[in-house]
Amino acid sequence: MADVKITITDNGPVIVKGEVELVDGAGKPMDSKKTTALCRCGLSSNKPFCDGSHQSKFESEVRA
Repeated sequence: MADVKITITDNGPVIVKGEVELVDGAGKPMDSKKTTALCRCGLSSNKPFCDGSHQSKFESEVRA
């Protein structure tokens, strides 16, 4: 598998770059792309993918 980079954005989604296999709770493969934005606010109508619903409604700054 190629290199994968996961970025947790401030006030937004988790961005996954690289080839990954995304599976649902039953273990079935889901469609994914080389860059996938995963919802972390819970507001997306296309979960687990981000649809931008978090805009101005979700605040979570990531700090190490």
